[in-house]
Amino acid sequence: MIDKRVKNAKEAIEGINDGMTLMLGGFGLCGIPENSINALVESDVKDVTCISNNAGVDDFGLGLLLQKRQIKKMISSYVGENAEFERQMLSGELEVELTPQGTLAEKCRAAQAGIPAFYTPAGYGTEIAEGKEVKDFNGKPHILEHAYNADFSIVKAWKGDYAGNLIFKGSARNFNHPMAGAAKITIAEVEELVEPGELDPNEIHIPGIMIQRIFQGEKFEKRIEQRTVRTKE
Repeated sequence: MIDKRVKNAKEAIEGINDGMTLMLGGFGLCGIPENSINALVESDVKDVTCISNNAGVDDFGLGLLLQKRQIKKMISSYVGENAEFERQMLSGELEVELTPQGTLAEKCRAAQAGIPAFYTPAGYGTEIAEGKEVKDFNGKPHILEHAYNADFSIVKAWKGDYAGNLIFKGSARNFNHPMAGAAKITIAEVEELVEPGELDPNEIHIPGIMIQRIFQGEKFEKRIEQRTVRTKE
């Protein structure tokens, strides 16, 4: 059994250099690799391209990397909660590639499965389709989308063992699942790290073969992006 444990987030991100392309899991602020992002902020790595469903908020998640101008390009599907992201995009300081959410997920999953490209009807007739090959299937136009080519993928799981097997919890599974194994190196940050054999094989979402490094994170904030409650009657 290969032991893929590393000591902490700082050791996990070793080898991430300026100009690389990174996938970062999470959905809104749910299931983001908080410790790994903080380590990237402290590393002062710059000019990175980040593939993520969103860009966090101003003072948390990827918003911390945006504050320090460490991100050169964002590839996302939703960025509405980050005022600094908006400012950098409108001022031309940040390159932005907006992608339909389903297409973004499939471009990750295709990379994970070793599929180089696929056709999808999403985005046809919009700016998203500009410059892309179009082909008809059953009388309906589809555009050709290529799988992502990332250097590192950083995901966050609920539980994992030191062989790299992962279990996600709730909505945190959304983009973490297709990003695991979708880059040259995948780092898994987990809330609880256990011995191999302790996880129920029937509950494992990602097998260890897709993970190269794993560590147990500390002090997860697990912020709520928009807290909504009912008014008292």
